[in-house]
Amino acid sequence: QVQLVESGGGLVQAGGSLRLSCATSGSTFSSWNMGWHRQAPGKDREFVARISWGGRSTRYGYSVKGRFTISRDNAKNSVYLQMNSLMPEDTATYYCAADTTQDYVYDYWGRGTQVTVSS
Repeated sequence: QVQLVESGGGLVQAGGSLRLSCATSGSTFSSWNMGWHRQAPGKDREFVARISWGGRSTRYGYSVKGRFTISRDNAKNSVYLQMNSLMPEDTATYYCAADTTQDYVYDYWGRGTQVTVSS
């Protein structure tokens, strides 16, 4: 059973930074594409970022491009989301997700970590 555990969320002032981490239990993590999504209260889930299994390819949602950076450490079975220049509209629960079959469908999701940005 694959488990994803997010950490690093919290309360930060606008303009600040946070780094989210996602630790996984999978033994084949290095072959998975990984992604971050977020969901604010009353809103649909939103794509944030995606990174390919080898880390060479990344893609970002329009609202975070240029401010957020996704990265991974295959030796640690972990993926990260560095968030800079945070804005109140970034407030949401952030979820880590794994595409274990490389078909652009996320098979496993974490429980999320809350990020709150105050103005």
